[in-house]
Amino acid sequence: MTESSPLPFTDLRPGEDAPEVAAAIARVIERGWFVLGPEVEAFESAFAEACAARFAVGVGNGTDAITLALRALDIGSGDEVIVPALTAAFTGLAVIASGATPRIVDVEPGTLTLDPEACAAVVTSRTKAIVPVHLYGQPAEMTAIRRIADRHTLAIVEDCCQAHLATENGVPIGTTSHAAVFSFYPTKNLGGLGDGGAVITGDDAIATRVRRLRNGGQRDRYHHVEPGVNSRLDELQAAVLRARLHFLPAWTARRRQLASLYRRQLSDAVTAVSERDPGHVYHLFPVRLEARDDLSAYLAQAGIGTLIHYPVPLSDQEAFAAYKPEACPVASKAAAELVSLPLHPRLADTDIARVARTVNAFVKAHSEA
Repeated sequence: MTESSPLPFTDLRPGEDAPEVAAAIARVIERGWFVLGPEVEAFESAFAEACAARFAVGVGNGTDAITLALRALDIGSGDEVIVPALTAAFTGLAVIASGATPRIVDVEPGTLTLDPEACAAVVTSRTKAIVPVHLYGQPAEMTAIRRIADRHTLAIVEDCCQAHLATENGVPIGTTSHAAVFSFYPTKNLGGLGDGGAVITGDDAIATRVRRLRNGGQRDRYHHVEPGVNSRLDELQAAVLRARLHFLPAWTARRRQLASLYRRQLSDAVTAVSERDPGHVYHLFPVRLEARDDLSAYLAQAGIGTLIHYPVPLSDQEAFAAYKPEACPVASKAAAELVSLPLHPRLADTDIARVARTVNAFVKAHSEA
């Protein structure tokens, strides 16, 4: 790829995994079983093992995974669930879908993950759970969050939708909480060719209830014992995900290598989101700059794609206005400054050098203007 060639933000087409993906799809088509069959069961087993969890339950998407995990914990109407202000809106929307009320709190300045002090400050008698988000693949400060949860007897449902295979202090995320959830949206570190999600847990009762809730609340065929939903990971996606799971450790290692190159090559005038723990899996590589929009336009002119994650924090979203969220100044400031640079396993070292060089050129020209 030359300096003038387009460098898109990501590439979602099968690459080195293409033969395995094609074989997985052909296997499902040949079998003729497309919902809740052997592929889902095999993927659930493999994914649970990869996450060091006892159980994994496949569902329709990451949003449903949060909602069903909360419902499996009997959290709903009248309850409050703490969520960070800086995340995809779907984290908060999943809480609403469970019937509970989201309590939106600010994030830490360096890592932009849930601020434990802000979390502790909003706990009331109605608070029943915390949903920390491992944002961009960065583990949240779970040690402090667990202390708060233990003090107030709160459930923890970890949002790992951007953090497949991440660890904190060497411990796989999601394995020390009541439940954790993942998304397999195509852009994720482990993505399908469509949507999908999963709940992992070490609790047999939680896993059993999520399985029932995802399938209309059926205890067995045509016997619905509670009002569940229709949120089932389909066989095609499960087969594709199981084929790709084999590649995920190497893809994760490559993401970390590329992030390290960025950190070494970017100008000191560019603030990258801090790395708290080497277990970070770098779903994204966002940087902060007051002239974020100008930088994004400059990179676009150079043929380099960027995206903004996320330009509006939950505390400023119209969808959550009815819940009267308090101001979250750290999240609001970050949202106005963040831009994500290209980072995915297919990029070459030279691609990272090109992006860093272009960013540095913009910073230099901007500072001299």
